[in-house]
Amino acid sequence: LSPASRLARLMAGEKRLTCDPVLSDDPGAHLPVFVELDGTKSEGLWAIVDHLEGNYPEHPLTPEDPVRRAEVLRWLDWAMGPLHDQVTRRIVFEKGAQRYTGTVSRSAPDMNIIRQGREALRFMLKTVGQAAEANGNLAMRECTLADLAVAAHLSALDYFGEIPWTEYSPVAEWYVRIKSRPSFRTLLSDRVPGQPPASTYA
Repeated sequence: LSPASRLARLMAGEKRLTCDPVLSDDPGAHLPVFVELDGTKSEGLWAIVDHLEGNYPEHPLTPEDPVRRAEVLRWLDWAMGPLHDQVTRRIVFEKGAQRYTGTVSRSAPDMNIIRQGREALRFMLKTVGQAAEANGNLAMRECTLADLAVAAHLSALDYFGEIPWTEYSPVAEWYVRIKSRPSFRTLLSDRVPGQPPASTYA
């Protein structure tokens, strides 16, 4: 359920790379980690993004045009910054098991924190919906790293049924398109023992 790990898997899928995700035995490890067949290792999301975009250019996820590229990277920063800190950390990391979220500590879910995350989520969903309506996808018409980054978070939130899809139809329509991509298939088959997904997840 770690959005960073999910994004790395989505990128690998979009690059047409076979990826076998495994759980780390070290809860303090710098995750995610991408290991090539020759042993080359990229540790952490930013290193993986750079490695995959630089070494597998056949299916680019960031456009060459500098203005559009900047917009894609702005969305990536937004997803892994405000969206992660204000929403995902407060909901998914509170509700999910430590082994499956990548959080460094585990305690009983705090409903006050979860409620704060839910309030922030509504504001974030408006932002996503406005962009999807204006651009087709978030940064531009084509699917880019921006879409995958935000979808990685929404998929983790959707696992717990935390997204009011019927109230945000532009977001729902955009997300259905993104999760219909072949790269999303393995994510939708993920299951956390003892915590089955919401009916909307698959």
